[in-house]
Amino acid sequence: MNLNGYEKSILAGEFGYPRQQALHQQIEVGRFFDAVDFVEISQVHLMADTESLGETGIEYLEELAKCPEQDRKVTVPTVTDPRGIDLCRYRMLKQKQEWATLEQRAIVAFESFGILMTNTCINYQIVQAPVFGEHIAFGDTGSVIYANSVCGARSNFEGGPAALCAAFTGRVPRYGYHLDRQRHATHCFTVDFEPVDLADWGALGAVIGQRTGSYWNVPLLTGIQTSPTSDQLKHFGAALASYGSVPLFHMDGITPEAQNISTLFAESNSSLPTETISTKDIKTFYAKQGRHKGKVDVVVMAAPQLSLLEMQDIAEMIAGRHVHDNTDFVVATAPEIKTACDRMGITKTLEDAGVILLEGVCFYQMYARETGYANGWKNLVSNSAKLVNIIQGYDYVPVLATTEQCVDAAVSGSL
Repeated sequence: MNLNGYEKSILAGEFGYPRQQALHQQIEVGRFFDAVDFVEISQVHLMADTESLGETGIEYLEELAKCPEQDRKVTVPTVTDPRGIDLCRYRMLKQKQEWATLEQRAIVAFESFGILMTNTCINYQIVQAPVFGEHIAFGDTGSVIYANSVCGARSNFEGGPAALCAAFTGRVPRYGYHLDRQRHATHCFTVDFEPVDLADWGALGAVIGQRTGSYWNVPLLTGIQTSPTSDQLKHFGAALASYGSVPLFHMDGITPEAQNISTLFAESNSSLPTETISTKDIKTFYAKQGRHKGKVDVVVMAAPQLSLLEMQDIAEMIAGRHVHDNTDFVVATAPEIKTACDRMGITKTLEDAGVILLEGVCFYQMYARETGYANGWKNLVSNSAKLVNIIQGYDYVPVLATTEQCVDAAVSGSL
């Protein structure tokens, strides 16, 4: 890889051990992907929950935290993905003290690097959305696909270690979705279906993700009649990334790089393989999810975390009602949104109804298997297609349902 003078100085150790080892790792990644050089980035979104880190990962962070302050400080603004524990409510969920202790140790290390503990996967909705053409290093699949597709920024999926390296060096290898040629559409989907609920948008993302099925494929959607909202695009993109490992999509006339479809085609591929997504396809997807015939153990609104508008909608649906005695209703949002909900009375409405309101966490990243066993959770209902896809691996039986159906299931104890 071609290195400039600054990068050579980092590699020589002139800017401290954390940056030196970070660039070493990035060079190996760049060589693997045939990157010619590095591209400077402006911000980082870091995934590093304690369940993934474990004791060894946290010890590694603590070793870096012992380095001199000028060597360990991140070089670009860096924010965090959801954490593994809500330190104010973990006892309510019967979670272990040792997990909370790991969380506290990780926070101390991250803060010593100058990382902002935003603890959210919807940083693009509440912290600082990237702008068109901005090169970034985002980690969460939902945040990457939103930034690439809706904002027109440029990022690959940067897992925890890769994102931390980017935070230290302020650059990433120039490959993948940082390159113009990788952003061309490879498949076209004509949507003959009108999504209504957020779950419908997630189902649409899931169906297209299953048919796209590769990190290097880029779907182009045509036929969307009205511009989706931020939350609708959030659920669509999160499901698409979850079911298809896809970091970028285009919507004809809606997303910034799809204002002129012809510019999305590579010169060698002026006609794309095209499929139609019909109402029948969506109904088939829902049908495969099944329906719980008996008791619903837990209803979960998370993954991605809820926006302020989503929180308001749920509060209005459940106001004056109460969660069933044999069912738990878990809602996860970002700390800043939780504060806004406190101020606006939304938190009181939800908690008066028996909702377990968590901040700064994501359900599947918070020791979901062990927490499920401790609380007797098996049958799960959610309006998040992404969560329904992932949580199957944690010994749950999940069902995708509309937002209204989810609230009704929480109140009645059945679906």
